[in-house]
Amino acid sequence: MIYFCEKLVLFRKNLKRYAPLLVIMSLLSIVVMISFYYLLQPEKTLPIYSPNMVATELVDESIQYVKKYHRIADFKLINQNGDSITNDFYKNKIYVADFFFTTCPTICPIMTENMSYIQEQTKNKDVQLVSFSVTPGIDSVQQLKKYAIEKGVDDKKWNLLTGEKKHIYELARKSFLVAKNDGDGGKYDMIHTENFVLVDKEKRIRGFYDGTDKAEMELLLDDIQILENSY
Repeated sequence: MIYFCEKLVLFRKNLKRYAPLLVIMSLLSIVVMISFYYLLQPEKTLPIYSPNMVATELVDESIQYVKKYHRIADFKLINQNGDSITNDFYKNKIYVADFFFTTCPTICPIMTENMSYIQEQTKNKDVQLVSFSVTPGIDSVQQLKKYAIEKGVDDKKWNLLTGEKKHIYELARKSFLVAKNDGDGGKYDMIHTENFVLVDKEKRIRGFYDGTDKAEMELLLDDIQILENSY
């Protein structure tokens, strides 16, 4: 019994003596285990969307079964400054696109507010924004410029585009895959979509987001970072 008590006293003395070292070693072990955990996690990547991966009501029936190699088609439109903007402007650039109109009283103001948020959050990133007008007959260069000034659009980062209606509607249906109805871009045709589309440097679609949902904007920002890290 005396022997046991002596050992216990000695153990307590040693424990007290080496306690700081044991704490440090325990903390280091935890850090090492956490580091290994994250190192072993697969790197998150974004999908590359093709028409067959998207809900059929959002895709022109002529391309609904395309499984790969889908890219944004060439376009030529005019921005709020009267400059001609083509797909080449976005060559080797990541960008976010949406479809709107300046006189929209419902979802567009929310979408524009959220796009402004993306503009602010990516101001130090090489990320572009583009909004295609779905009422180009109303949204002239002058109208777009007025809207851009009202909404705080940075001309160097965010293009508001107008041009031929059929051309814009074909882009929505066959390139960006956001149209919820069929049509030919004619006088009575109307596209109204809340989708934001993330496009990579190779003109491929990498994500769709609800442009009226603030939480979706945070997801979009995360995906932009993932996409940037992949280059």
